[in-house]
Amino acid sequence: MIKYTEDHEWLKIEGDIATVGITVHAQDALGDVVFVDLPEVGKTLAQKEVAGVVESVKAAADVYMPVSGEITEVNETLRGDPALANSDPLGTGWFFKVKLSNTAQLHALLDETAYAEFAKNA
Repeated sequence: MIKYTEDHEWLKIEGDIATVGITVHAQDALGDVVFVDLPEVGKTLAQKEVAGVVESVKAAADVYMPVSGEITEVNETLRGDPALANSDPLGTGWFFKVKLSNTAQLHALLDETAYAEFAKNA
């Protein structure tokens, strides 16, 4: 299952683990990504807390926690090659994985159709 936030993050949920990244819309708006600051493995963050930063040639933007939980893994490949956030934002350009602490939060997130409609006006 894939969900989206109004902050332009996507989550791929597998069991109680969600892989998180930025959407195609977000990377289009940012332009060429040149740096990512990823959260620390083992850190527990609440929904909407800043989990990291993505910097591009145009701007810097916060990456927010789409759901509450504990960071279980970060994408070290992305840290070494931030351009993956542009070339494959929904695949190899993922940012981190989080162990969900409150699955009820998923119900408030957008599905692909709702996100596409939201992003048209964003």
